[in-house]
Amino acid sequence: MTRVTRAVFPVAGMGTRFLPATKASPKEMLPVVDKPLIQYAVEEAVAAGITHMVFITGRNKRAIEDHFDKAYELETELKGRGRHKLLEQVQDIVPKDVTCTYVRQAEALGLGHAVLCAKAVLGDEPFAVILADDLIDASTPVLKQMVEVHERRRRSVIAVQNVARAETGSYGIIQGDPDGERLTRMTGIVEKPDPDKAPSTLAVVGRYILAPGIMWHLEQIKPGTGGEIQLTDAIATLLKDETVLGYSFEGTRYDCGSKLGYLQANVMYGLKHPETQEEFGQFLATLGKQRS
Repeated sequence: MTRVTRAVFPVAGMGTRFLPATKASPKEMLPVVDKPLIQYAVEEAVAAGITHMVFITGRNKRAIEDHFDKAYELETELKGRGRHKLLEQVQDIVPKDVTCTYVRQAEALGLGHAVLCAKAVLGDEPFAVILADDLIDASTPVLKQMVEVHERRRRSVIAVQNVARAETGSYGIIQGDPDGERLTRMTGIVEKPDPDKAPSTLAVVGRYILAPGIMWHLEQIKPGTGGEIQLTDAIATLLKDETVLGYSFEGTRYDCGSKLGYLQANVMYGLKHPETQEEFGQFLATLGKQRS
């Protein structure tokens, strides 16, 4: 069976919910404590055995390329000052056996279109898609969990989690039947349904492992919600050809595409970070006393 070795990172979005911070800097470069969101996503991919990162970029995204490139001047400065620990952190952002490819998405025509832009790079192999907005804290990285499912079941796998029915209008929602521990054999998927029309409360989260056949479906579908090429619509037609599994992952997700989720992530990761956990925890405890 072909292993999953490539991951697509759609990073061409405008990040309007974080303006003015994202006016000249990509939303994927927003830091959670001391690492940008896109680095957390790449680290998750590396932990899952991915060796080829494909970034679908757009205007004003050069900072992402620079982040994963070698920084000669910075490394020389850190080395000269004896800042060896920081030097190692900078040099180890991407392992030496990992390849990064950048593909420009000329127009923001939706997630499905972004994935389609990677077709020439991916070849005829299964691949992962990771949305950096969804930061997931898990003892076993979620993509690694999904790769293990894919290797066992040899099917496309989509990460899902239960949400409140009132929130279904913000997600792709799947329907299907139980098919093993944490797995749902999908029979349908719909983009952002009204709560009273949602087929379930299992919402798609930003992690996918997809069969190469998804590209044909992306090329055939017409623009959907918002006039965009929706990945959800392509998955719906892929279901007619092959089995797709929804996977209820183990881990805590932070929606860093929203201000509240981003703030929550910074608090929780700040409480875990070895340099900040003690003093930050004390600060929060003091703050709690002041507010009570």
